[in-house]
Amino acid sequence: MTRRGYALALAGALMLGALPACATASPATLCDSQTLAVSGGAYTLQNNEYGSAARQCITTDGSTDFMVATSSIADATRGVPGGYPSLYKGCHWGACTSGSGLPIRVSSIRAGTVTTSWRTSQPRGSNVYNVAYDIWFSKTPTATGQPNGGELMIWLNHSGRVHPAGSLIAGSVSIGGRSYDVWGRVIGGRTISYAMTGAATSVRNLDLQPLVADAVSRGYIRGSWYLIDVEAGFEIWQGGAGLGTRSFSVSVASP
Repeated sequence: MTRRGYALALAGALMLGALPACATASPATLCDSQTLAVSGGAYTLQNNEYGSAARQCITTDGSTDFMVATSSIADATRGVPGGYPSLYKGCHWGACTSGSGLPIRVSSIRAGTVTTSWRTSQPRGSNVYNVAYDIWFSKTPTATGQPNGGELMIWLNHSGRVHPAGSLIAGSVSIGGRSYDVWGRVIGGRTISYAMTGAATSVRNLDLQPLVADAVSRGYIRGSWYLIDVEAGFEIWQGGAGLGTRSFSVSVASP
């Protein structure tokens, strides 16, 4: 996942396979790198702390929601986020959700093929974080190991002096009816990021096809690759307690 001019690319590379998911989908607290299958196994919740040894824990009621209950992360100056507490559908480093409809070949993605909705809670103060989708692509439809294709991020918002990986390659671009600043990075991992020019706390029925098509046109993703995973959460550099996902969904239609 992350990377940045501040090394965000390392984030994706350092994100190792998560620990086995907890067996129950009842109210729970997850710390360190613990995961939990939620919504009947259709999604996985992951605390996903990989860039910090400080205490970070999230709570959930077992549905597609969670809150950062505690976070002592204070490593913003190091560049790499301390963690990415998030929900995902698909295959994350070989750990797959059930009945996701993924992987799907990029060239088969049409309007309405993959849509997503997400509602969040975002504290301000001295917290340093982003509110971002992390979407992964592989060159083959494999479900094991780290994705070997590209990474596409969608930033809804951020707090503090952080920005997407690499450099700004296009400003205020209209894609799918929304305005984005487009950032790109190739060295250390191919990543393209779309940062909404207007801060958002939620999106409804966001169609990924226009963004994927734009990434293909810019050479960051190829039509022969496969979309294998859609994640949504918060990359945290400092603090983060109170960040929350109120609801999250991904719909995958047959191509």
